[in-house]
Amino acid sequence: MKCPACENQLTQIVAGSITVDGCEGGCGGVWFDRFELQKVDEPHESAGEILLEIPKNEQIKVDEAKKRRCPRCINVVMMRHFFSVKRQVLVDECPKCGGFWLDSGELAKIRSEFSSETAKEAAAEQYFSEILQEYGMES
Repeated sequence: MKCPACENQLTQIVAGSITVDGCEGGCGGVWFDRFELQKVDEPHESAGEILLEIPKNEQIKVDEAKKRRCPRCINVVMMRHFFSVKRQVLVDECPKCGGFWLDSGELAKIRSEFSSETAKEAAAEQYFSEILQEYGMES
């Protein structure tokens, strides 16, 4: 597979029970197939530590505004959206296969957003409660 950010050839990296595709020697990004990112997105999930420092070429500059094509699905443009209700990290997700592309450094930011799954759920509940109140749907 080719890197959707810099066109480098992706290489397989084993992280615990999953095998992801990293842009080693390129931009340092990483591709997660459906449901793989959830296995390494929290700080206590030690398998994800190996993915925080993918060797990259500092000479490669990535155009962050450029739309990215899914490396797994031919000719499918990925959707860019915030990963969580904190709205701190933009990720690219394929609408067809459900895979995620994370640029270098984004996994570390995601892992630092919440201390646990409980904290993530509490933030989501608060966010949705505020939205419902804003639209007068909650008493």
